[in-house]
Amino acid sequence: MSDRVAVVAGAGGPVGRAVAVRLAGAGFTVVGVDRNEDGLRELPDGIRQLPGDATDPTVPKALLERIVAEVGVPDVLVNTIGTFAMGDALAATPDELRLMTDVNAGTALWLTQAVVPHMRQRGSGAIVHVSARQATEPVEGVVAYSLSKAALTQLVRVLDVELRPQGIRVNAVAPELIDTPRNRQFLPADLLDHAVTPDALAEVIAFLVSDAAAPVSGAVLPIHGS
Repeated sequence: MSDRVAVVAGAGGPVGRAVAVRLAGAGFTVVGVDRNEDGLRELPDGIRQLPGDATDPTVPKALLERIVAEVGVPDVLVNTIGTFAMGDALAATPDELRLMTDVNAGTALWLTQAVVPHMRQRGSGAIVHVSARQATEPVEGVVAYSLSKAALTQLVRVLDVELRPQGIRVNAVAPELIDTPRNRQFLPADLLDHAVTPDALAEVIAFLVSDAAAPVSGAVLPIHGS
């Protein structure tokens, strides 16, 4: 076990799993968090599994306190939790916008609030959230998703201003399209040929939390695939 601890939220999904494996390979003691217990069980041996629904605002604080007590203070938090829905602007409903915002932006805020007090005591930490290209570039047919990811992107920039003076770096990656089993169910193969893989995304995230990226904070890195 390493004394460097990384928490990966959403580790039961393809991106979170790839990030957890990559950080474990980089020498971190990794704790994977997800409400999807079946997905967590697919993690390799050596990566700790902690079931919990981080999209519930009341849950992240207890999850982080348990991790600190049982494993140690996290050096790194990577949040890969997100949801997606199609829908153009004139057809959007309050429930759709609320769900997208709660999951895509709210979860990032609640996880950050839960981990920062522990990082602040040590004076260092690295946080990465997963945004999307649609947060900054207009795309038709995904208005609620785009708005929620735009909120997440702005949150990352605000967190950078507030937390960088305390030694805590906050960044985001912004993929256009990720090659996942779910996306393969409804997107054409020629489109997915240009998507970024979870492993490639994990490589970028691993760099952002590494010492080599120490000067980088407040960045939202576009990852458009091939």
